[in-house]
Parts: sequence; C-alpha cells; structure tokens
Amino acid sequence: MTILEDALKNKTNDNLKRIAQEEEVNIKKVCKSVSKGTAVIIQRKNNKPLAIGFPFRTKINVNIGTSTSLANIDKEIEKVKIAEKFGADTISDLSMGGDINLIRKKIIENSTVPITTVPIYQTLVEANSVKNISEDKIFKTIETQLKDGISSVVIHSGFSLEDLLKMKGKRIMGMVSKGGSYTAAYMVNNSIENPFLKNFDTLLELLNDYDAVLNLGNAMRSGCIHDVIDDFQLSEIKLNSKLAKRANKKGVQVIIESLGGHVLAKDIIKYTKLFKKITNNRPLFVAGPLPTDFAPGYDHIVAAIGGTFAAGFGADYICAITPAEHLSLPNVDDIKTGLIACRIAAHIGDSFKFGLNNLFKNDLNLSYHRYQKNWEKQFEFSIDPTEPQKRHPINEEICTMCGKHCALSISQQLFNKKP
Repeated sequence: MTILEDALKNKTNDNLKRIAQEEEVNIKKVCKSVSKGTAVIIQRKNNKPLAIGFPFRTKINVNIGTSTSLANIDKEIEKVKIAEKFGADTISDLSMGGDINLIRKKIIENSTVPITTVPIYQTLVEANSVKNISEDKIFKTIETQLKDGISSVVIHSGFSLEDLLKMKGKRIMGMVSKGGSYTAAYMVNNSIENPFLKNFDTLLELLNDYDAVLNLGNAMRSGCIHDVIDDFQLSEIKLNSKLAKRANKKGVQVIIESLGGHVLAKDIIKYTKLFKKITNNRPLFVAGPLPTDFAPGYDHIVAAIGGTFAAGFGADYICAITPAEHLSLPNVDDIKTGLIACRIAAHIGDSFKFGLNNLFKNDLNLSYHRYQKNWEKQFEFSIDPTEPQKRHPINEEICTMCGKHCALSISQQLFNKKP
C-alpha cells in the first residue's frame, strides 16, 4: 500500500503519524489532506518523511548537480551539505555531466532529505541527441533512478505535439524549461506525441511500485515578464490537473509545478490563486517567480520578492534561485545565498497563510533579546548566526550605528523603570 492508499482508507501509518507530530497538525487532518490530494508526504528510506501542501509550512527545494561544462562531484557533495545545514527541505539532482549514476548515488549517500530528479536530463545525455532518445530509454532511466532511492520525479506531460506547433513565433523566449525543451525537441524531431502523456499509465505503475511522488513539471512557464501568462500555460495546468486525478486513482501522490519562471508582479497573486483553484488546491511548486528581468547577479533577491507573494497566497513549495541564475553553474556560496533568500521568502509567505503561529517563535525570541541587547541570544535565534557576527562581535555591547544614543536604551529608561 502506498501512503496515499493508506490515507484513503484512514490507515494512520508511521509516516502520517510522524508528520502530524512534526508539523503539529492533528493526525485526522493530515490523513484528510493527503487523501484529498491537497498535500503529499514524500518519504526517504531510513529518514524522516516530509509534508508538502496545506496546512503545512511552505517547503523549499534546492537545485544542485553537474553540467556538461563543469562536473566536480566533490563540489556537489559540498552543496548537499550546505543545503542541509541551512534548511533545505528537498534537493533536486539535475546532473548532466560526469558519471551521472555515481553522482546521484553519492548525493543520496551524503544527504538525509528527499531527492528529486528530472529523468529526461540523463536520458538526453546518454542518448547524445534528441533523435536517439526512445520511450524505452526514458522509462529505463526513470526505473534506475527510482531503484537508487530518489523520492520524486519531475516529468513534463502537460503539452501535446499540436500545442508545440502552435507556439512558433508566439513568445519572445519560447520554452525556457530545460526538461520541457528536451521533451519538446524529442517530440518535434521525431514527429512523435509526448512520451509521458502517451505512456502515463506505465509511469504511474512505476511510481506506485516505489511509492514515489510525481511532480508534473511546468514546461510552459514564461522566460521573461514580457511573455505574459498565456493560453499555453493555462492549457498545461488544466491538463496537469486532469493527469493528477488519474495519478491519485492509481495511488500516486502529485505535486503540480506552475507559475515558475518570470511573472509580472501584478499577476503573481491572481495566478497563484487561479492555479490553486484549477488544480483543486493541490500542492503548488514554483521556481521564483521572478517579477523583473534586469537584475542578473541578484536574481536570488528578485525571486525572494516573487516567492514571498506566491507562498503567501497559496504556493506550497518554492525553489531557491541563486545569484548565478542565468549566468553559470552555482557554487557552494551561491547555493547558501539563494537558499537563505528563499527561506526568508517562505517564512514571510507563511505569515500570510498562518499569522504569527509557532513558526514565528524565533522572531519573538529574537525580538526579546534584541530589546535587551543580548547579542549572543539574538544571533542564536537568527536564520544564519554567522552573518550578523561578522558585523557585530558578540562581546561588544554597543552598536556602532547609534553608539551611546541608542533608541532601545532610551526606551528601557522610559518604560522599564520601577516606580
């Protein structure tokens, strides 16, 4: 029995019980959310499970992996460790360079969080050309990755060959999704229908066998804010919503990726709400979204702004964007910087969803200690204690911004004196 099948029968297995305890949510509510498809439980063998969706806190994914230009397995392991240290909930291995099978196994060995892959990446590398890809190769790759212990796969099934032929000349940046573009190129070059759409039931059988989560990818996302949300994006999320229902009937849990990429700021809230409505409130995964295009090198900030509002108005799962976005393979420092920005976005987004609940106890504790100018305790409750210590040593009482004319000291004299 899969986790979803247990939830549908009101069986409270260990994973569901652990989520209830971890998230401080009633077990009946956990089962109901999973059974309705509004939340998923991703499991990782010999490690704790993870809940994504409502009523759980917003979760964060970090992308790592080699490229054809740079394939250093030791650096990828460093990225794994920094991602886990600073609070990543999941890691996606997007490797396309070096020994991909070995890299994936090493990432799994050196991590504890759920690992996601995009199998079409490895399929393309091993085929060496989209013309050499076959449906058999695609599904053998998926099975190999599942056997290795990954927890979730991203596939791009939400568009047809007919959709692709209609897209020509309709956008500034065409299709910017890597997995989507590889799938599309295979389809167009071989005049063949979407292999994931065509063989969807075969995919579901594989995922059911391993109780892995299906992430329905967002191939049609916009690559710039002037490529506004169009019929192709709306068609994709509607089709993905239908496919999600089919998956659930086969005992497979589903996350739907949408509203990633670049989205005009005024559209983020509207389309987050619309996409949640179209998908019956299924877990929504967004990369970004980025509400401006002119800040290369600072896209982690741009994505945090967009991600805050996406998370606040319904997105359940957001992907960290690094300062290297659009420029290069991110290094270890980029991973940390992008993850911290994304965690801040998710945290603020949760204040929209839940108000000041237990997720915000660190904010409260930090504020108490800030008022007392207890620097050590302030840093203890901060998202990254090392960063503020660079600017203010713990053993220094006075902050050099105000010196002896500190507003907090004056406030204490005014309001904290005993009568």
